[in-house]
Amino acid sequence: MGLSFALEVDAPSDLPYDEGRADALITVTARSAADSAVRTPSAEILIMDRSLSMSGHKLDEAKRAMCAAVDTLRDGTLLGIVAGNHKADVIFPTTGGLARVDARTREDAKLRVVGQLAEGGTAIGQWLARARRLFASVEAPGTVRHAVLYTDGKDEHETPEQLGEILTTCTDRFVCDARGLGDDWRYTELLRVTEALHGTAEAVVTISDLTEDFTRLMREAQRIVVPRVYLGLRLNSRFQLAFVRQTHPVEAELTARQQRDGETHVPLGSWPPETRQYQISLRVDPGSLTVDETLRAARVTLHAEFSDGTRRPCSETAAMVVRRRSTPGFGIARSPDLTRVENERELGMAMRACADAHLRGDPDRADRELRLAIGLAESLRDTTRLQKLRAVAAGGPDGRLRVRHDVTRGQILEIGVDSTKTARRPVDPHDLPPHAFGLPRVCPRCGTTSTSPTAKFCEECGHRFGDAGAAGGPVDAL
Repeated sequence: MGLSFALEVDAPSDLPYDEGRADALITVTARSAADSAVRTPSAEILIMDRSLSMSGHKLDEAKRAMCAAVDTLRDGTLLGIVAGNHKADVIFPTTGGLARVDARTREDAKLRVVGQLAEGGTAIGQWLARARRLFASVEAPGTVRHAVLYTDGKDEHETPEQLGEILTTCTDRFVCDARGLGDDWRYTELLRVTEALHGTAEAVVTISDLTEDFTRLMREAQRIVVPRVYLGLRLNSRFQLAFVRQTHPVEAELTARQQRDGETHVPLGSWPPETRQYQISLRVDPGSLTVDETLRAARVTLHAEFSDGTRRPCSETAAMVVRRRSTPGFGIARSPDLTRVENERELGMAMRACADAHLRGDPDRADRELRLAIGLAESLRDTTRLQKLRAVAAGGPDGRLRVRHDVTRGQILEIGVDSTKTARRPVDPHDLPPHAFGLPRVCPRCGTTSTSPTAKFCEECGHRFGDAGAAGGPVDAL
């Protein structure tokens, strides 16, 4: 398959007597496997905004970025190019379907890009629907399907409901990254697209930066090894799924995408070698749980699409174990990791509230949300988002921070679009066990030596270091 997956479930096992919710953090790490030298077939669709607002310098820079992206693709990649305004035209290839990249097709594709003129409006959903139909022509199972689009304007030629319907049909069909060009687009529209299609959204305020950004995106897309991964959840009959949310590296709501086939499968998108984190929350009637009984609330397994097109487990199964205590409502410490995740979510909400208030002309609300966001970013030591926030802040006459009077619309859009990006807290040496200082960790289950002395679990088999085994006490079957 090209990647090996390790799965870790971090959940406080003890529930207060009257608690009706059980949460867990699931960390998934994908590492290159022994057969990673075998390249996964890939298909790439580039979507260019050619609406009237792109006239002049912007379209010239966008063409340069598109041509650079074509040059970055490796030979053999299936390629299509969609030019979009209030409709969507496939400008390459002209013969239908997708074309395999080689020296001749590269030049043909770039000529088609250079020949585009700016005209018409903007309908992002139509662009994505055309990309979905192009990807449907790919016959090889196990093919990575990735798209990238940029826009400099608002999605004004379709309703939000129409865009939502199209995103539903595109979910789990392909991954899409989106870029806002200049300062006249809506960050909420880009986040809506990338949340549904497992991509990233960025602001490209300086138009000439688009070429470097697209080149980087193509290189990152070529690192994708597994086209589709799913979080498999089999719940104890006493529990119900409240929500599933990606928390790192980008926040995204995943609950609405769940698929049911014996067990719940939640699409996690395509995967390169990297680590992502998810939060699951289960609802339970506390009266249905016997005090001090240890039971398995959920089984968690990863499933992947393999090269033959089948979906099969790709990790060991981990358990989310809970135990109802006799303490009513207090006396049980909150998980610090779950607290951090909730604070990161609060930070993102404050950033979006600040951006929204400023864009609608409510400076007092924008200032309050900015101060809240900066305080949260400081407490979380989230230096990336803190830097963005401080760049738009200035001291007011009363000594309190406020949004700078000369802040640009592009900077405010950047605050909004970056609100979903989370950062991990740097490891504090005082938090580490004595064996963590420079010494490798050897898994007692499979004998694999970890590449990191601070690893919490084995990169090969997923065994959690320091655990004597399963949680104490009997565990009931699902």
